[in-house]
Amino acid sequence: MEFDFFWIAIGLAAAGYFIGEGLKHFKNPEADSILDEFDDEDDEFELIKEKYLHYYIGIAKEDIKAFTEKYPDIPHITVNNNKYYPKEKLRKWMEQIGE
Repeated sequence: MEFDFFWIAIGLAAAGYFIGEGLKHFKNPEADSILDEFDDEDDEFELIKEKYLHYYIGIAKEDIKAFTEKYPDIPHITVNNNKYYPKEKLRKWMEQIGE
């Protein structure tokens, strides 16, 4: 019985949160949400490890070595012999080579 009240309280709290968020956006659709904290606005400072570069570029893992050899000017930094690629600079660089 006591455990049932716990779930009712959780449900009421969630309902209150979603109603409050809806009212906040009712007259101001551009208002920030708590979920906006998880957006990728910090891409400028985010680094991609070399072994995950193929995911971001969208090519096969086997082709990434040939790609980095063909484009040695790809923006990267090296720390302890590991290459990291700044996400925002890489995006801008890819837009330039795509033109």
